[in-house]
Amino acid sequence: MTKNIMWSVVFAVIAALLQSTLLRRLSVYHAVPDLALGILVFSSYFNGVMTGQLTGFFSGLALDFLSAAPLGLNALVRTVTGALAGLVRGAFVADTIFLPMMLCGAATALKALILLLLHALFAEGVRAYPLQEPLFWVELALNMFIAPFLFALLRRFSSLLVNRKEV
Repeated sequence: MTKNIMWSVVFAVIAALLQSTLLRRLSVYHAVPDLALGILVFSSYFNGVMTGQLTGFFSGLALDFLSAAPLGLNALVRTVTGALAGLVRGAFVADTIFLPMMLCGAATALKALILLLLHALFAEGVRAYPLQEPLFWVELALNMFIAPFLFALLRRFSSLLVNRKEV
C-alpha cells in the first residue's frame, strides 16, 4: 500500500507540474484538465478508501506547496475526494469509457462544491468556482473528456499504482 501511495503522489505532482506549465498554454476559458485529480480518482477507485485518503492528503499537500493556495486547502479537498472515490470501489463494473468519465466528473463537481462551502466560510482566503461562468463547466468537460485516456495510460503503470493485479 505504501508503494502505491508514494507512486500515486509522484504521478500527481508530475501531472500538476505538467498542467501548470504546458497545458496552461492550451487552456480554454482559462481552464485546464485536472490531471492530478484524475490520478487520485484512479488510485482511490482501484485501491480503496484508505489509499484514497492518504494519496489525496499527500498529493494535496504537495500541491499546496506548489501553488499559492492556503496550506491545507488542496489536502482537505483531495482527502475527501479520495475517500469518496475509494468508497465506490467495486460498486461498478470497470468500464473503460463511461466509468472514468463519471468518476472524474463527480470528483470535479465535488471539488467545486467543497471550495464553494469553504468560500462561504472563509470568503477572503478561499477562491470558489464561479458556477455561472464557463470556467467550471469547461474544466468539468475537459476532465470528463480526458478521463478515459488518462485511465488507459495509468493502467499501463498498474504495477506501481494498484495493489492487486486485476485492473
